[in-house]
Amino acid sequence: MVVASPIKAMHVITHASVKIESITPAQLRRIYSIRQTRWASSTPITVFVLPSQHTIHKNFAKNTLNIFPYKLDRVWNKLTFSGLGVAPTIVQSQEEMLKAVSSTPGAIGYVDDLNKEVDVNVLNISI
Repeated sequence: MVVASPIKAMHVITHASVKIESITPAQLRRIYSIRQTRWASSTPITVFVLPSQHTIHKNFAKNTLNIFPYKLDRVWNKLTFSGLGVAPTIVQSQEEMLKAVSSTPGAIGYVDDLNKEVDVNVLNISI
């Protein structure tokens, strides 16, 4: 007997100052591959991620960004070691993610469990 585990909904979150309501998967890939570093308002984007081996990070990379987590690591390492960019900031838990995004103007992150007590902007992913 095969039992499938339910996949939780993934929430892309931004700092409350980011004035957008939805984002496309292509935009998310550009942001998380550090090819887009500013919002339309010219505010710098600060990217937060969970550790590469974290289940939520793996699900986000595969299901939302449509890229394997190890490929994201390669992109970030290449940018960092070449001096052309800065890798995302790693936080250790969803609680840290919510706190970091809510306290960093221009920030973006993701969670699968949304704490309503934190002031963040939840984006719809438009396909």
